Amino acid sequence: MLIAGFPAGSWGTNCYVVATGQGAECIVIDPGQDAAQGVDEVVRENRLKPVAVLLTHGHIDHMFSVLPVCGAYDSTAWIHPDDRHLLSDPMAGISAESARMLLGGDHKFAEPDDVAELKDGQSLELAGLQFTVDHTPGHTRGSVTFTTPYDGPENNGAVPAVLFSGDVLFAGSIGRTDLPGGDHPTMLHTLATKILPMRDEIVVLPGHGGQTTIGREKATNPYLQDLET
Repeated sequence: MLIAGFPAGSWGTNCYVVATGQGAECIVIDPGQDAAQGVDEVVRENRLKPVAVLLTHGHIDHMFSVLPVCGAYDSTAWIHPDDRHLLSDPMAGISAESARMLLGGDHKFAEPDDVAELKDGQSLELAGLQFTVDHTPGHTRGSVTFTTPYDGPENNGAVPAVLFSGDVLFAGSIGRTDLPGGDHPTMLHTLATKILPMRDEIVVLPGHGGQTTIGREKATNPYLQDLET
């Protein structure tokens, strides 16, 4: 499995390109601000063909470049229906500070030509990969996570799966819940019912910051520890 990630834009949002290997089809997760060039570099270096863009949620720092990326590769954008309106109206989901960052810029937002909606518990088979979709509201109403089995020759079963957590779970923290569509009690319910039951060995690739594991977060993340006590 090939997973290439890089922080994009002024928000430092992690964008991921995932494929079974070089020379294969691939999917792009969360192409944020200025991510299109990074995606293009990964695609060219590894001879990949993007077939889909998966969005963990509709905040602008995660979908800023969804239109150019989908357009360049004729790819389908996948998003939960509760966040779909943010594709064309991202200002509805951001803070006043973020809005001020964009004032004066010539930015146009619209849905890509091909948009598909995600469902809780859905199994997606894309680019030879399998992703399980979990609806994980709290950061936004339509937040989701994507879990994919990890099968590498160097793995030997040590890592059963990789979780693309978006802004639901970070190393040592969780996503903020004070933006439009956010709700802290809902986030705590998501953490208790969706994250805590996961196996400790699962590697977490979050929307911001470095990677972690479910086990590490259970042991050190104060938000998860509070749930367990």
